[in-house]
Order: sequence, then C-alpha cells, then structure tokens
Amino acid sequence: MPRHQIINLFEAGILAADPSRGVAQALRTDPVRLSAGGRLFVLAVGKAAARMMRAALPLVPAPAKALVVTNYENAAPVSGAEVLAAGHPVPDEAGLAAGQAVMRMLAEAGPDDQVLALISGGGSALLPAPTPPLTLEDKAALSRLLLGAGLDIVAMNSVRQHLSELKGGGLLRQAAPAQVRALILSDVIGDDLRAIASGMTAEPLLSRDAAVALLKTAELWTKLPPSVRDALAQPQTQEPLPKVRNQLIGSNRMSLDAMKAVWPDAVILSDALTGDVAAAAAQIIAHARTAGPAPLMALFGGETTVNLKGTGMGGRNQELALRVAMGLDGWPRKWLFLSGGTDGRDGPTDAAGGLTAPDTLHRIRAAGGDPAALLANNDSYQALDLAGHLLRTNATGTNVADLQILLLDAANT
Repeated sequence: MPRHQIINLFEAGILAADPSRGVAQALRTDPVRLSAGGRLFVLAVGKAAARMMRAALPLVPAPAKALVVTNYENAAPVSGAEVLAAGHPVPDEAGLAAGQAVMRMLAEAGPDDQVLALISGGGSALLPAPTPPLTLEDKAALSRLLLGAGLDIVAMNSVRQHLSELKGGGLLRQAAPAQVRALILSDVIGDDLRAIASGMTAEPLLSRDAAVALLKTAELWTKLPPSVRDALAQPQTQEPLPKVRNQLIGSNRMSLDAMKAVWPDAVILSDALTGDVAAAAAQIIAHARTAGPAPLMALFGGETTVNLKGTGMGGRNQELALRVAMGLDGWPRKWLFLSGGTDGRDGPTDAAGGLTAPDTLHRIRAAGGDPAALLANNDSYQALDLAGHLLRTNATGTNVADLQILLLDAANT
C-alpha cells in the first residue's frame, strides 16, 4: 500500500484551499469599484495572507496602501505591499507592532474609501492589539493558558474578542467610516465568520458576560492574570457594528469534497472531527475495526484539541496519528492513517502531522522509545520521529484546519 497515494490525496485537499484561486475568483466575479476620489486600502492577515495579497493586487485599483501580516514561516516579499511577520500561536512583540500598524492604516481611511480585508486562519494570534491597559504579556499568558487547557478554537476566540482592539468586529470600528469588504478563508469547522481569526469583521461569538462564564466553567477564571480578569469584568457598552460585506472563499469541507473528487470511491465520514483528541482517535479506530472486508478510503475533517499533561512536544495531528497507531496495534489488516494540518504546521513543531502504519509502534520501540510513555508525556513528535512517520510538507500558505485519511486494504478472508 504505497504511502505516496495517501500523501497525494492530502495535497489535493490543500490545493483546493489555495487562497490565490479563491481570491482571484471572488474579485473577477465581483470587482472592486471605487467612488470618485475614493481610495482603496488592502489588508491581508493570517497564514495565507501573502498569497491572498499577491492574488488580489493585480485585480484591484492601485491601493493607497497594502499591508500583509503573516506568521514567520509564511513571510515572503509581496510586490506592492508591506509585509510584517509575527508569532503564532503565542503573540509576540512583532505581532503587537503589526497590530499598531494595521490600526494606523485603517485610521487613514475616510468615508469615500474602501478597505479590502483578506482574512485567513491565524490572524487572531498575529494581531494581539490588546485593549488598554492590557499588555502583550497579559495576552500571551492568556493564550498559553487557553491552549494548555484544551479549549477549542471557537472557545478561545470568544474570550480573545473581548480583549482586543481588532477582534470581534474591531477591524470594522477601526476602519469606519470607510466601506469594508472581506474575503475570508475559513479554518473553523462550520465556517462561523465570528470565529475565523477571532471575527475581525463580525459580531463577537459571545457577550462578555458569557465569555466570563465560559472561563469559570472551564475552571480558568482564577488562573487568569488579574489585569485580564479586570478587563473582562468591565461592562460591555459598544454600539452596533458598522456594515460589512463578508464572503467565504475556502473551507475544510471544500477540501474534503475536492479529495473525494480525486478518489471517487472515498467516503467522507465526518466533516466535524472535533473535541478531545483521544475521543477522536477512538472514533476513527472504531470505524476501522467495524469496516467491511472491502478496501476503504475514509476521509475526515475537523480540528481536535489536546489537554496538555506532559512536557513533551507535538501537536493534535501527531497525537491523533500516534493514538490511532496504538489503537490498531496488532490488528491483522493492512492500513495507513494520515492526520495533518493544512497549514503545514502542527503545534510548535516543523511537522504538519503524522502518517502511521502497522509498523509504527515496532519502529518506535526498535529505536529505543516507549510509545505509551511518550504519549503520556504529550511527546508525539519524538515518537513519530523515531518511527520516521512524521508528515512534513513545509508551510503551505493556506489554512482550513485539519484533514485525516484512513486507508484500509481488503481484509483477508
């Protein structure tokens, strides 16, 4: 069962989320038209920002300013635009400076002007823009706490929105009175525009009181920095958001559909594989063990969460791949399982995920590792590295959450 088949299918899913294609199609179908004397400001934010900006600039009137904010791995020169790189997933000083640059640009836009916002996943961490008197250190501490607690991206963003000048519709407030149009590449399952990049051009996911209740339910409220608690305890008094044109140009489901088009016999078993990674692994293992004797190509999409208990290194896709390998250990049927992030980066590692097989655990043990101990320490990276089963794609320039592929050979009868 060749590994290149499953890798090629994963790459087809990434190709379907090509931000350049989505931006170009949207702007050709509905071109930007400026009023007399009006100016255009183009802002691209997220892991796919550079590619989105390159696609947009040839198709719009010459902008007054064009600004790209992306993560370090995807930073590259864009002719006609200023490019700023910042930290992800934990905000850093470069992100703070980028947020200030974005707000300065938006402040220049007047009532006859337009802002074209090109938004992709990762924008939340890249533009911390803390609400005064919060500091970058406060926001970074909050991000680490939320990530370590295993909250999903929607829950995390529902909190971040109330502590930022740009999130939860803040971009619209900063750009007012200019018109804003946003082309959005979704990295959120279900494609809720309020959750993508913390909803810079959409209403907040939750009220401030509801965000506080969420943190208390997760037993995180008392662990927050006092300054964050004080900020969230302030009454919410903002006026309704200015109007905006939001348009979705890519998503996880679109990538799954493209993968099925490449392999028509494939079955999409879930486009909402979310929640705890251990439960997601159990679901996939159950699908494998209860499958009929015919060959099977099963596709999944989503974004799981990891509850950190150890000190190791890895990511949700690497841990999912390792857990599936452990759950199918000793099973006589031939199989391959891939779990990868479409952005090419899984957690704080240089891998997109993992591609495991019946010999994965044997290879780990042969290299001197203990799979169970490594998993208990959240050290899936080392485990899969020992096996030679890390999935590496380099940065892809897009982000529509994660894709999983389970390939089963025909059962022996």
